[in-house]
Amino acid sequence: VQLQASGGGSVQPGGSLRLSCATSGFTFDHYAIGWFRQAPGKKREPILCIRASGDITYYVDSVRGRFALSRDSANNTAYLHMNSLKPEDTAVYYCTTQSPACGAPSGYWGQGTLVTVSS
Repeated sequence: VQLQASGGGSVQPGGSLRLSCATSGFTFDHYAIGWFRQAPGKKREPILCIRASGDITYYVDSVRGRFALSRDSANNTAYLHMNSLKPEDTAVYYCTTQSPACGAPSGYWGQGTLVTVSS
């Protein structure tokens, strides 16, 4: 199982980024894909999860209305669309597989991608 998050970078407050999670080694449509982030000095936290059906679970209220998820079964890739970014969104972002109903993470993590929001 491999997952690779990419697409991070430095943006100003109010900006947008799209992160990608490229996956391989498992049946993409059998699992949910979760996104976590770890801010400097803080624990890694779950933020959103998307089921194979496209249903989304939000774990952090502060991203509602700003972050969205999508997934592309043809390319085994999931996306995190981030809009109206705030300095507090600065973190390393990771994707992982979760059980189909957005349950426990599988334990497979790829390298994260750093998002820095600063003026």
